[in-house]
Amino acid sequence: MSRPDWRGFRLYAITAENNHPGKSVVEVMEQALIGGAEIVQLRNKTGAREEVLEQAKALRILTRKYNVPFIINDYPDIVLETDADGVHLGQEDMPIADARALLGPDRIIGISTHSLQQAIKAERDGADYIGVGPVFPTDTKPGRAAVTTSYVTEAARHITIPFVAIGGITLGNVDSVLAAGARRICAVSAIVGNADPAGVCRAFLEKLEAAVRELAPVQKMERKTLIINGRKERSSAGTVEELIAQLGQQNKKLVIELNGTIVQRALWAETELQSGASIELVHFVGGG
Repeated sequence: MSRPDWRGFRLYAITAENNHPGKSVVEVMEQALIGGAEIVQLRNKTGAREEVLEQAKALRILTRKYNVPFIINDYPDIVLETDADGVHLGQEDMPIADARALLGPDRIIGISTHSLQQAIKAERDGADYIGVGPVFPTDTKPGRAAVTTSYVTEAARHITIPFVAIGGITLGNVDSVLAAGARRICAVSAIVGNADPAGVCRAFLEKLEAAVRELAPVQKMERKTLIINGRKERSSAGTVEELIAQLGQQNKKLVIELNGTIVQRALWAETELQSGASIELVHFVGGG
């Protein structure tokens, strides 16, 4: 079965059954979908596998009805059993490469990240998207320090795969997250814990659309196309030094060639990059 197009998503909704006593997961998530949620994730950290499987089967039917991607947290085997669209992993879960080997090339693999270093590694390891958070303190991640909106800004500047800001985000604070550079938002208790999940989703989408209208031209100007070792890539790097940091190569011995001319290391910080520039990175190994 063909998978729904997902990369343009803006609003990501996650289950949290303890936030809506007396209402079923399917009932609440359908309201979120009616309100415009564009991805649904089943997250059940306390239930037995059998319970997770039953919920997954029901949500798979629901998400197909609305033609939105369905992600399962932690259980790649249940992804296969229910033909879900992908899995979401934590930093302590199986490596992305192992999940890809199990799920194949077409399913979505997302991973939670809490620092730019983790985000860069996830992108290089083949993640399809990352979670950036928790932006604010949240009961869904007890004991996890908030990364604040500064990490959102870092991700917006340095990460090229889709990222979704998550953690304690509400209608009251989402504007600051969007101002920091987020264009995709995930809310948990703010959606499923509300008496009107559909209405909250619509309100989030209105804020997302307003942010895109206001800031998209600026964001577009900041990103440029570069040819890096023969491969076309998008980057917000303004200088050679910023590019090397984005690529995680700042501690390597490198020879950098920009448009056919070698750039001395002392000049990296002041050598500007223009769209269309061709950069060759050569690892230098000393020795006799």
